[in-house]
Amino acid sequence: YNIVMRSWARKGCLQRINQLFSMLESVGLRPSLDSYAAALECMGRNQSSTKAVWRCVQQLKNDGFHVDELFQKCLFEEDEKEKVLRAIRIVQPNYQLPPPPKPQTCKSSLLQDFYSKEKMVPYPKLDFTVQELQERFQQQLEMELDNTVTIESVESTKPLTPQAIKARKLLATLRSQWHDSILQALQKSKHSMSKLKTVSGYNILYPYLCLMPDEEYVGIMLQILNTLSPQGESLAVLARELGSKIYNRYITQRKLRSRQLEKVQEVYEEYIHLLAKDRQPDTYLPREYWEKLVAEAGFGPSLNLKDCSWPYMLLMRLGMHMLELLVQAVKVPRNILNPRLEPRLIPVLYHVYSFHSSWQVGLIKPHPIFSQIVSDAAETLLTFNSSAIPMLCPPVPWTSPDFGAFVLNDTKLMRFVVGAIQHQLLLEQCPLVNLHPVLDALNQLGNCAWKINQPVLDIIISIFNDKGNEKLDIPPPISEAPRPPAAPSNSSTSNKSQKHELLLCKKKTAEMHSLRMDALYKLSIANYVRDKVFWFPHNMDFRGRTYPCPPYFNHLGNDVTRAILLFAEGKPLGPKGLDWLKIHLINLTGLKKKNALQERLEYANEIMEEILDSADHPLTGRKWWMNTDEPWQALACCMEIAKASRSPDPAAYISHFPVHQDGSCNGLQHYAALGRDLIGAMSVNLMPCSVPQDVYSVVAQQVEEFRKRDAEQGVKIAQVLQGFVSRKVVKQTVMTVVYGVTRYGGRLQMEKRLKEIDEFPEEYLWEASHYLVKQVFNGIKEMFSATRDIQNWLTESAKLIAQSGRTVEWVTPLGLPIVQPYYRSRSTVGRGASGQQAKARQVGITCGKPDTVKQKNAFPPNFIHSLDSTHMMLTALHCLRQGLTFVSVHDCYWTHALTVDVMNQICRQQFVALHSEKILQDLSEFMLEKYCRAPMLICFPSGSSSPGRETRALWQKKLMEQLSNVPKTGKFNLKKVMDSTYFFS
Repeated sequence: YNIVMRSWARKGCLQRINQLFSMLESVGLRPSLDSYAAALECMGRNQSSTKAVWRCVQQLKNDGFHVDELFQKCLFEEDEKEKVLRAIRIVQPNYQLPPPPKPQTCKSSLLQDFYSKEKMVPYPKLDFTVQELQERFQQQLEMELDNTVTIESVESTKPLTPQAIKARKLLATLRSQWHDSILQALQKSKHSMSKLKTVSGYNILYPYLCLMPDEEYVGIMLQILNTLSPQGESLAVLARELGSKIYNRYITQRKLRSRQLEKVQEVYEEYIHLLAKDRQPDTYLPREYWEKLVAEAGFGPSLNLKDCSWPYMLLMRLGMHMLELLVQAVKVPRNILNPRLEPRLIPVLYHVYSFHSSWQVGLIKPHPIFSQIVSDAAETLLTFNSSAIPMLCPPVPWTSPDFGAFVLNDTKLMRFVVGAIQHQLLLEQCPLVNLHPVLDALNQLGNCAWKINQPVLDIIISIFNDKGNEKLDIPPPISEAPRPPAAPSNSSTSNKSQKHELLLCKKKTAEMHSLRMDALYKLSIANYVRDKVFWFPHNMDFRGRTYPCPPYFNHLGNDVTRAILLFAEGKPLGPKGLDWLKIHLINLTGLKKKNALQERLEYANEIMEEILDSADHPLTGRKWWMNTDEPWQALACCMEIAKASRSPDPAAYISHFPVHQDGSCNGLQHYAALGRDLIGAMSVNLMPCSVPQDVYSVVAQQVEEFRKRDAEQGVKIAQVLQGFVSRKVVKQTVMTVVYGVTRYGGRLQMEKRLKEIDEFPEEYLWEASHYLVKQVFNGIKEMFSATRDIQNWLTESAKLIAQSGRTVEWVTPLGLPIVQPYYRSRSTVGRGASGQQAKARQVGITCGKPDTVKQKNAFPPNFIHSLDSTHMMLTALHCLRQGLTFVSVHDCYWTHALTVDVMNQICRQQFVALHSEKILQDLSEFMLEKYCRAPMLICFPSGSSSPGRETRALWQKKLMEQLSNVPKTGKFNLKKVMDSTYFFS
């Protein structure tokens, strides 16, 4: 009813608003603050009598509100604020807007120094003037206003064949026809919806199809058609994408109409003074400075939009309707490629079904004729949503869960989990001051400026356009896919092996197309920004793990993507920078993992001839770089070492190259620190040692000891496994134990590794993998006793909470509230526009009761991930205070070669600070308060009949005992971490 009120207020319909107020009173409901704002806005527009305004203001006060709250809490668009203020001044002529609330300071014990005003240092400047940043902002704004960006593909350099020219002309003609037929179909469906007098799932979409000109919807549908894979796409994925595109376009237009963009632009133009090199340094953080400017401009919370989110199922239904229109309207003559066929029109798109296990999944698949025309046309233009391109100016700082990142594109702080909204509600209920550390860490990651390593990009593009190279992770084109076997003349003679071979060919072709398109998108976007400086705004998942918002091209990508990224800011190498570049190179090769850092450096010096040859002749020399674990990053590093070592003074050489420090079995490090596990801490490099400890080799040795013992006692499978127990065989299982892998999952991992060994007898695969996973779990239990105790405590606690009908929640040491979004799903059904085509189609999920198994199994890994992200954010914030460039790929931290040592020190300090908190005790206390001491909300074990009070009391007692029984800790001294040489691998 607030939406109705505001629409009436805009039209000055005071009588209707008064009727609504009376209606609310008659049923005992109190009007909201937004309702009063709408009423007063209407009175301001109508210049109502003093008596009417006075009565409204008195009623507002009687309902427990204050006039000031109208301007502190309500979101205003266009001229709404001015009209409310005009109404108030009818009865209070001297009324002044309330002063902005005083900024609150985060009280986290982990960040007392960070937020201390006495220890505040000026925010680091970018190498741009105010005018340059303003120009970049205008470029970004134009890109977002268009909603899409069309760029040249990296394949555009290929010569155009006569066949391609002919196919492109044909496509242009067809698209023109399809545009008209889709427009007619849309208008026809809207007309039929408008005639229906009863509300149904069909005509409920009508208002959403009238928000923009029809041409906008048609353009979005054609865009989807142009990007459809020959193998087809999931109905649910396409529906969600179409619905989201319409929503994003609507939001852009609404931000323009409501003057919200005007306000953002005004604030941003002042905000860049904090970042520009030609302005005085300031001691504000980006979030603080933005909030200060918003308060000074008097905008309050009005930079957000009112009631703009659309429900997930509405997006899906809208997308489904668009797909139905495409299927109905888009047709092609059957004889367009073969004149001998009859000239009837056939649909370009088809609904087909595929079975994934027992699930029937709907797909939209293009007709082979359409795929052939698109393939022949070999078009070189790619169209992306503007949010898929890195930002051309520094991101808007995050100031709340709903505001930050892009200028116009709607972005959530926490990534959307299909069908679940609990995490968003938790964030909105959380006091904003508690989220300041998380917001500030995301802003720090997003403010890192990047540029392209052009020589490496050019080499990669040349190989991409020359049939690719699977060994170097450059996917070949579809033309290189294996050809399916020729069909026999008599189909009855077709045998099983031929059908299987055909299936494998189809699967391989689909995989190749997917990989090729992924590489094409990444390389084309990189090529588009090759001469630009750009930024990656960040957000996070429900565990607090951070991700760049642009999905295709970013530093979380594969070896190829990372190799073409450089910091835009350069720093001199300093006395040890060149050494760190060399050590980094050896780390990238995968060699010398067990060797000391000094030995890695010496090895790099020994092979300098190979390094320089790789840099000078990457494709024509001895190609040493190609035989490394991360070949493209190794090549980029070789080039940087060559340039630095040949410069007159390597210490003064300005390097833009990111040097990585990778966590050493990160999950087990957190477990060892949580449990103060001395043996575990030694195994994962939390203690000082002369060479890095390799936990995988240690577990492999222990498993080998168990195997020898059993072999001597005559156990057949232990004898068969002689010579086959290695680090490689156990590594994946050891690594994933910490993230909750089950014995079943571990057995499959072992089986896969043993299959890779040609000499291992195939008939023993099941028995051997079963035996090995048991021994690995036993080995880890002996080595990491505290780890298993903590894992078991977390698992059992989550099981009892989920069985009582609740989801598992916790709060990270930085104050981020987390809820696990795992529920028992039930399929939902979308129906098409036509009654004749009203086939049920599965399009998504809705939330039911918590999924006990997922809640239980996922809690230990998710909890550790949340600690890992907390440690990363603490490191990011303290690196900011030291003036370091810092970005992360989860537990892999990047900085300049000059500042690697400083970052290492900060990282260790923050690890010790984090684990000096009472993490498990605080978790226990939080859960006891939430699940046991709060009002009785506990249900009963899933699957049981409704219990009486006695059963509930017993259940609650069991949960309380479990949560109170925090695992005991060992005697490891956390301060030893400060002296650990190999905290990073």
